[in-house]
Amino acid sequence: MATVKLWTDEEAAADPRVRAVFDDIRATRKSDFVNNFWRALANQPAVLERTWASLKEIMVAPGELDPLTKELIYIAVSTANSCAYCVHSHTAAARAKGMTDGQYGELLSIVGMASETNALANGMQIPVDPEFQVDR
Repeated sequence: MATVKLWTDEEAAADPRVRAVFDDIRATRKSDFVNNFWRALANQPAVLERTWASLKEIMVAPGELDPLTKELIYIAVSTANSCAYCVHSHTAAARAKGMTDGQYGELLSIVGMASETNALANGMQIPVDPEFQVDR
């Protein structure tokens, strides 16, 4: 159960800032659906505006990474951070962008392997090889 109120469309329509973001979400996604994450953030219109603007800039705007790759990274980070909501929402987004069951299985294998080797390296406090140091 949410710890904050999830705004209805009627409540959002009554607040110009929230309405503007919800309208932009619908237009950007070409859907009438506004998910619960945004409905929860509506309790803080400034956070809602800032988060939506950042998300659009990083996840929607064209960049060096294709949209499916961005979603796969989002799933991996969400898994590492134990955010069930984000794992589910971005898995749905990745599937909508063409992710196959095989790709999803491989992604989860990579996440699991990275988690295991990260824990081993951290536990043993292994120094980084000079050949791997990034000096930029």
